Amino acid sequence: MSDILSINPVNNEVIKQFEEATEEDVTDALEGAEEAFGEWKNTSFSERAKIMKKAADIMEDDIEHYAYLMTLEMGKVKREAYAEIKKCAGCLRYYAEHAENFLMDEPLPTAEGEAYISYAPIGPILAIMPWNFPFWQVFRFAAPNLMAGNVGILKHASSVPQVSMAIEEIFLKAGLPDNVFKSLLVGSSKVNMMIDHPAIKGVTLTGSEGAGSKVAERAGRNIKKSVMELGGSDPFVVLEDADLELAAEMAVKSRLVNFGQSCIAAKRFIIVKKVYNEFLELFRDKMAALKIGDPTDDDVDYGPMAREDLARELLEQVQAGVKKGAKVILGGDRPKGEGAFFNPTILANVKPDNPIYDDELFGPVAMVFNAKNEKEAIKIANDSRYGLGGSVWTRDRDRGQYVARQIECGAVYVNKMMASDPAVPFGGVKKSGFGRELSYPGIREFMNQKTIWVE
Repeated sequence: MSDILSINPVNNEVIKQFEEATEEDVTDALEGAEEAFGEWKNTSFSERAKIMKKAADIMEDDIEHYAYLMTLEMGKVKREAYAEIKKCAGCLRYYAEHAENFLMDEPLPTAEGEAYISYAPIGPILAIMPWNFPFWQVFRFAAPNLMAGNVGILKHASSVPQVSMAIEEIFLKAGLPDNVFKSLLVGSSKVNMMIDHPAIKGVTLTGSEGAGSKVAERAGRNIKKSVMELGGSDPFVVLEDADLELAAEMAVKSRLVNFGQSCIAAKRFIIVKKVYNEFLELFRDKMAALKIGDPTDDDVDYGPMAREDLARELLEQVQAGVKKGAKVILGGDRPKGEGAFFNPTILANVKPDNPIYDDELFGPVAMVFNAKNEKEAIKIANDSRYGLGGSVWTRDRDRGQYVARQIECGAVYVNKMMASDPAVPFGGVKKSGFGRELSYPGIREFMNQKTIWVE
C-alpha cells in the first residue's frame, strides 16, 4: 500500500499525503454501494432532484473553496476554476429538471397489443476519472446516473485526492444517503479488483487510449457495460471565407483551454492555403500575448501544467517532432525555474512520417497544416486515429455543415469552439472511445432498456 500525494504543480511541493484505501476498504465500499442501491433506486425523481439542486447550491455558495482545490492540485487558473464549478452546478440542475422526462416509458409501434421501453437503473457504476477537469468530469457522470437511480463509485486520478473527497462531501451535505456516492482513494493497481467485483454493474472511464483499452478489456471479460471517453487530436478547419480574426481568437482559446490539457482542445489547425499565412500570423501574435504565471493571480491567463512529469513528456514529444522536421513558429521549450510550466508552442511543417503527426499533444502545443483546398482539409482532418471533436470556420453556414458531416468525429461545431454541454451528447469514434455522456443518450447508457409488451 502506498500514499496518495497531493502536489502543487507551481512548485512541485507535496501539500498533503493520504493513505491509500486497502482491499478490505474497497470491498466494504462496493458492498455498501450495492446495499444502498436497493433503497436509492426506489426513491422518486423529485426526491433525487431536491438533493441535486441542493448540491448545486452548496458548490456555488462555497465556490472559492472548491475552485481553489483545483488550482492547488492541478494548476487551473482562477477564472477557469470558477467556470468549472458553475458548469457542474448547471449540470446538476439540468438533470434534476430533465431526467424524469428522459427516462419516461417510450411507446413502440406494434401490429397488435401495447409495447414500450421502460428504463430501469442497473446498480453501482464505477467511474474512473482524470485530473484535467477534476470536478466537471465527475459531475457529468454523477448527475445523470444518480438522477437515474444508479449509485456511483469514484476512482479519481491519484493526483487530485482533495477534489475527490470534496465531491463526496458535497453530496453528503446535500442529503444524499450514505454509500450512494463513494469516493475511494486508490491507485490503478486496484481497478481490476473493482471491475471484477459482482457489485459493479458498469464502468465508465475518461482518460488515455491506453487506460481505456485496459479497462474496456477487463469490463468486457466480466460482461459489464462500459463507456470510454478517450483521447482526441481535434481538427480546427479554417476555410478561405472564414472570419480570420474570430477564428484566430477562438483558435488560441480552444488550444489553450485548461492550458491545452483537454481531450477536446483543438490540436490540429488545418488552414486552407489562401489564408494560411494571414491566419498563422494572427494565431501566433495572439498566443504570444498571453501571460503565464501563478494560477492564483487574477491577471494570469495560464498557469503550469498539472504535473512535472507531464511537462517533461510534452517537451520530449516536441523535441522529437522538431528533430523530424517540424518548424517552431512559437515557443518549443520550457521557461527556466521551478514548477511544471511550459511555453505555448506552435509547430508547422509536421509531415505524416513525423512521430507527433498522429499523437495527442496533451498540453499547450498546436500543430498547423497548410491545406490546398477544402477537400484536402477534410482529408487531413480525418487522417487521425482519433475522432472526438472538431470545428469548422466559414461564413457560409451550409458549407460549414457540409464539411462538418464529412469529418469523422463524435461532434463538430461550426463557427463555435468545441465544448461539452449537458444539453448535447458527448463522445467519440475510432480510438477516441465509444458510448455517450450528457443529454438523453448519456443518462440512458447505464440503464436496463427493458421491453414490456402487454396484450
